[in-house]
Amino acid sequence: MEKNDERPLTDGFSDDYVPRRFREGAEGGERPTPRGERNDRRPASGDGANRARPQRPFYDDQGRQVTPSRDRNATPYKEHNTRPAADRSIDMLFGLRPILEALNAGRTLDRVFLLRGTKNSLTQDISDLARTAGVPVSYVPIEKLENLTRKNHQGAVAFVSPIDFAPLDTLLAGLFEDGKVPFILLLDRVTDVRNFGAIARTAECLGVQALVVPAHGAAQINGDAVKTSAGALNILPVCRESDLRQTINFLKDSGLTIVACTEKADADLGQSAPASLSGPIAVLVGSEEDGIAPELLRLCDQRLRIPMSGQIKSLNVGVAAGIVLFEVAKNRG
Repeated sequence: MEKNDERPLTDGFSDDYVPRRFREGAEGGERPTPRGERNDRRPASGDGANRARPQRPFYDDQGRQVTPSRDRNATPYKEHNTRPAADRSIDMLFGLRPILEALNAGRTLDRVFLLRGTKNSLTQDISDLARTAGVPVSYVPIEKLENLTRKNHQGAVAFVSPIDFAPLDTLLAGLFEDGKVPFILLLDRVTDVRNFGAIARTAECLGVQALVVPAHGAAQINGDAVKTSAGALNILPVCRESDLRQTINFLKDSGLTIVACTEKADADLGQSAPASLSGPIAVLVGSEEDGIAPELLRLCDQRLRIPMSGQIKSLNVGVAAGIVLFEVAKNRG
């Protein structure tokens, strides 16, 4: 092929060149949609994509209803959303200063690991801020940190939670204010991430209004948990409590019946009176290894077991939770 040395370097395009799709498009520079072709692009922010949703009542830390300000310049109150505003693609932080800044900025951390025996102003500040925010802090040997990351962690590693946690007292007050009958699920030391995600998925499908987990000894809520839940953890509020004993007493004082699903029971699930499962209720499910802790079991109003006729006499915690939640949902009608 004969080489054309006179061809300009711009290949015929000048600085004033305008692509054909913009020269022949509709007003505003948009490309016209060919006949018969659907325009499936999402609407822009100005044509209804971010239209405000109806807001439920809001409450202060004393449980009193707060009326949102109508002043456009005022900061609006927001309904609880499990999705944090920060970048959810970051699942781990390492280094003293990044973790400290994340806590100061209000990032939702799942847990913090600090090198055992380290004492300085930064680690003390991290520990204090984490405990104030209800974030579990564990002091671990260097081997644990090295297994978590090979980066220069400086004796501090933190996992960023993919969800934001909800305050249980405010959430419960909102349910009563809205005229709803509370249906809560408590998980005592469910440590398997996939079990936790599967339980969250079942709970959301059956009308559970909140999950309650302990701050220590629970499964890490990470990307695997969210994936296994099929996105339910982005919808269902999760409350992280430091002491499940105090939480159960608080729920009982609030008028909820605490029902434990345990093999250490004298009554079968199907033999319970329907009325006992139709009011405000909190279902308690135990860990994969040893079930519900004895000190929690003693606080429950009812203990029910799932009748089984097979030889194994044991169910996966996710399956057991699904059965008892279905029975409660059926009686709630």
